[in-house]
Amino acid sequence: MTTRSGAPFDTCRAVSALRARLTTPLPPAGPAADEDDPATGEWALTRGDGFLLFPLWEGEPLTGVYGPAWNEAETAAEAHLRALTAELDRHWGPHRTVPLPVPPLRARPEGFPEPFRTLAAKDCYGDLTVWGPLPGAPERWAAVSLNQSDGDAPLLLTALISARPLTEPAGPDRRR
Repeated sequence: MTTRSGAPFDTCRAVSALRARLTTPLPPAGPAADEDDPATGEWALTRGDGFLLFPLWEGEPLTGVYGPAWNEAETAAEAHLRALTAELDRHWGPHRTVPLPVPPLRARPEGFPEPFRTLAAKDCYGDLTVWGPLPGAPERWAAVSLNQSDGDAPLLLTALISARPLTEPAGPDRRR
C-alpha cells in the first residue's frame, strides 16, 4: 500500500506532485531509504543515491479480479499513464522511453546501478517514460512508469526524479 491508495487518479494532481519534488534536495550518495506516512505506515517515497522514487497513483487490488474486469483495470491504468505523459510532454517537450531489462533485473538487481536496484526492490519493472534534463530545474531528469508487482496487486503509477541522466541500464550480461 502507498499513500496514494484509494485516491482517484487526477492528472493535474500527479503533475503537481511531480513538479513540486523537482527542487527537493537529492542525496548525493548512500543506500536507498523508504519514508512512510507517519499516520498510516504506507509507502510515501524512497530516497537514494541521487534520486527520489514515489507513488503518484495506486489502483484497487486485483485479488479475485479476472477477465474483462482485469482488462478494464489495466486499460484504465494505461489511460492514466497516457494522460500524464501527454501533460508532461506539454510542459517539458517530447519524452523518450527507457526499457528496463526485466529478467536480468529481477534475477540480479545488485548488478545494476541506482536507481534501477531500487526500482527492482519496489517491483517497479515498467518501462520508464523519461524527460530531461529538465528546463528550469537544477540538473534533473524525471520519469514515470506503470507497474504491478503481481497479478493480484494494484497497478501503480510511480515517479522518479534523478540527478543523473536516465538511460537504459548496463548490468549483468548487458553491454552498453
